[in-house]
Amino acid sequence: MNRIKKWSVLLMIATFSVITGKGQDAKVISEKATEAIEYNSMEMVSTFKIYDARGSERVRQITTATKKFGEVNKTLIKFISPADVKGTAMLIYDYKNKDDDMWIYMPALRKIRRIVSTEKGKNFMGSEFTNADMSKPNMNDFEYKIIGTAALEGKTCWKIESVCNNDDIAADNGFSKKVSYIEKETYLCHKVEFYDYEGSLFKTQLIQDFRKQPNGKYFAYRMEMKNEQNGRKSVLLVDKFQIGSNLQEGSFTPAMLEK
Repeated sequence: MNRIKKWSVLLMIATFSVITGKGQDAKVISEKATEAIEYNSMEMVSTFKIYDARGSERVRQITTATKKFGEVNKTLIKFISPADVKGTAMLIYDYKNKDDDMWIYMPALRKIRRIVSTEKGKNFMGSEFTNADMSKPNMNDFEYKIIGTAALEGKTCWKIESVCNNDDIAADNGFSKKVSYIEKETYLCHKVEFYDYEGSLFKTQLIQDFRKQPNGKYFAYRMEMKNEQNGRKSVLLVDKFQIGSNLQEGSFTPAMLEK
């Protein structure tokens, strides 16, 4: 191989390494952002505020418990007030390498119903959060890319673009792509922009009031999701949070949703 051809091959290899390296780096950053706030067991009480475009407010109180059993993270969400939604419950089985299982119990119907994949991108209990937002995304459902950096409230953040691998995944999640603002120092995600199927900005999520816990991880005590296209927004405020849960695995079953 002559010198010119040798250098051409080396240049191609180097270019390919840079491109694939950037893609891998973006995914690794996203994984570390998930790990920074991941808890195998926790419980919390939250206030859920839902605002329409005119600013009218509806308030809900909910409890959440999460616990890992084997390789499955199981989450139980229950509405405890007001009376019109009290008793509504949702159960999520969060798997690492396959689609999540979700069930919901509506007291008015007295029926436990599985949430099918086409409903996961729909609004969660009339809010701007979706059913899919209630669980962790499958990392392999997206292609990742670093598209730049940004200063956000004095924090230097990577801008990580995550594009859905296909139309079915986009439909299941309720967006075509998202851009996450992940702080370089802590790997905490402070903002996420969601784009619709036409590529227009759809919703903006703010993750705020991170508090460091005794185990060294962080937890956000305020989350806001604003629909940029219709003016509605929803805010989740954590009132009480604890690491660990005394609930047994039998509490995380569809049959227990109506208890």
